Amino acid sequence: MTALPCPFTPRMLEGRVQKILRMVASGGTFTIRNLALEFHLSPSYLQRLFKHQTGVCMGEWLNEQRLQRAAHLLANSYMSVKEIAYNVGYEHASSFVRAFERRFTQAPARYRKQSDYT
Repeated sequence: MTALPCPFTPRMLEGRVQKILRMVASGGTFTIRNLALEFHLSPSYLQRLFKHQTGVCMGEWLNEQRLQRAAHLLANSYMSVKEIAYNVGYEHASSFVRAFERRFTQAPARYRKQSDYT
């Protein structure tokens, strides 16, 4: 039996990772699963490819992007914490608050209040 050739060249795969970086930076809400579907790759292969190309775990990177976008919205909008949670892709505001507190060591409301004075 002969192995089938890989339909993607290394350059094509690198281009896909770069496109993912740009898509997520543009502000959309993405999951590993929907990105894998978008690029016709399995979620596990996409995660390995992303880690190989960037040196960063894709799930952690996506979560960091969501939290950074949330911090920006807290500092620069009048959206409620619940609205921001949903806007950045959390299904439950309580999960968002816990993740935000772990990352920024303060509650979203306090972060917003402090950003008003800077």
